[in-house]
Amino acid sequence: MSDIELNELIAAWLDGRISESESELLQQRLRESAEARATFLEFSKLDAGLREVASGDIAANHVFENTASDSVGQPKQLDASRKTNHRFVWVQLAVAASLLLVVGAVAYQLGKSNLSGSIASGSAGVESVATTAAATTAERTIAGYATLRRVADIRWSQNHSPYREGDVLPAGVLQFDEGVAEIDFFCGATLVVEGPAKMDLESDWSVRMLAGRMRANVPPAARGFVVKAADSEIIDLGTEFALEVGPESARVKVIDGEVKLRGGEHDGNHLTTGQARRLAGTEDAEDSFSNLSTVTDVRMRHELEQRERFSQWKSYSERLQSDDRLIAYYPIAQLQDERSVPNLAHTGSQFDGAIVGSVNQTTGRVGGNSTGLDFSHPGARVRTLIDGEYQAFTFMCWVRIDSLAHVYNALFMADGYENGEPHWQIDSEGRVMFSVMVDDSAEVIYYSKVEEAVVRDAGRHRVYRTPPIWDSSKAGRWMQIAAVYDPAAMRVRQYVDGQMVSDASIRDDLLVKRLHVGASEIGNWGQPFRKTPRFAVRNLNGTIDELAIFDAALSSEEIQTMYENGKPSGY
Repeated sequence: MSDIELNELIAAWLDGRISESESELLQQRLRESAEARATFLEFSKLDAGLREVASGDIAANHVFENTASDSVGQPKQLDASRKTNHRFVWVQLAVAASLLLVVGAVAYQLGKSNLSGSIASGSAGVESVATTAAATTAERTIAGYATLRRVADIRWSQNHSPYREGDVLPAGVLQFDEGVAEIDFFCGATLVVEGPAKMDLESDWSVRMLAGRMRANVPPAARGFVVKAADSEIIDLGTEFALEVGPESARVKVIDGEVKLRGGEHDGNHLTTGQARRLAGTEDAEDSFSNLSTVTDVRMRHELEQRERFSQWKSYSERLQSDDRLIAYYPIAQLQDERSVPNLAHTGSQFDGAIVGSVNQTTGRVGGNSTGLDFSHPGARVRTLIDGEYQAFTFMCWVRIDSLAHVYNALFMADGYENGEPHWQIDSEGRVMFSVMVDDSAEVIYYSKVEEAVVRDAGRHRVYRTPPIWDSSKAGRWMQIAAVYDPAAMRVRQYVDGQMVSDASIRDDLLVKRLHVGASEIGNWGQPFRKTPRFAVRNLNGTIDELAIFDAALSSEEIQTMYENGKPSGY
């Protein structure tokens, strides 16, 4: 077999037009010929485009297009005659070489047949052409000893990590200056701690109280839980007790049940209901535990704070509705209807969303007074039709992610992903992805590190990815996500909780100035191909309770303002 014949076979395979007999011939040549494999390596070194793909820095007008994070290249559209120029053949060969180094061989079944048989994946209805053997994935782990269940009027100490309700609390010091926190240790013990307070979480079963007042409720399953103060340890024997630690004093009182003291001057003492001991400092005749907060008190203060926060957000939301830059605005948190999501922007009811499928109404980010839409079922979605042509995009939503169950998880997706239309989603690694279709008529083939396969992609575009902004430790936490597509500045900026996490340039050849939305979905992507009932499973396993789309590139200050006015209590 000549070199020209080898090149033609590889090009045919990448182009999806290789026959079974040709595939077998190609496989045999690659298995048996070290010279052929060396040729692939030579082409990969010579081709500047592939080197740029590997480095993640793609210059304008190169045959490959890069995503923001996975260094994936995309060849230009193939012409109707399927002829390839010398440079394109080199690129094809180099991609094939890279693939062969990974999988070791080319299979016909992983080539031509998979072009029509693979499920959609990727941003534009990508179809897998080849896959690698499934890699062993390490089980994800997180570290921590307790969960912050609820807070009220909390003000975290400067230079100490702030936490949010639902967060896993790691080992180390937890400190706040005001408010009250309800903390559930994994062993089952619950602490209600009043600020100013400082405590050191030592394990699932042990905490050292350095300052503040607390009430500990320890059920039978957590018997043996230890609270340390001064030079003593308070060992629970199935009880509820209170503790106060000041700069030079410490005092414990049993509210119900029994504790054992270990260390200090009361080493070995047992205290039962109503009994108290001074652990450090002088005895205080006054019962300082009479007004100590209970779990019920925390819940009532929390609910009051949420009602006040919801009222403040509604006032801001009403002001936001008058912004004439809004394309559509869906303040789902105050939703009343079970079948539609009103658009409260000036564009009116023509852009209303229709609730489709098993979309569950649940609690929004500001408590029981607010509503969110849960998209956890595969068929769940909100359908919209947003006509018009726009000069820029800013997307903003408040979302609570329970898990990233799919390769791609939808926030807002245009149906057919046609020229100028946006896709906004999160991948399984927790990276936000924003893209706008550049040329939906192009057919591109490239090796995707995300898919671990050579893929055929119906359309020319670039996906702008953030670094990972979500992992399982953030499950159930509300966050604000925003994306700005700014053609005038040729930038794509992305934000989480009012802070910019990504700022990427738009290449000249990937710039889109005429933007559209069209038929689209919130929380899912159900009609990517239009002519087939198959659809990629991308429903968001989580809840959205506010979404806004602007015909403008909002500034960082404006996005921060939206965050400050929309964040839940305790943030």
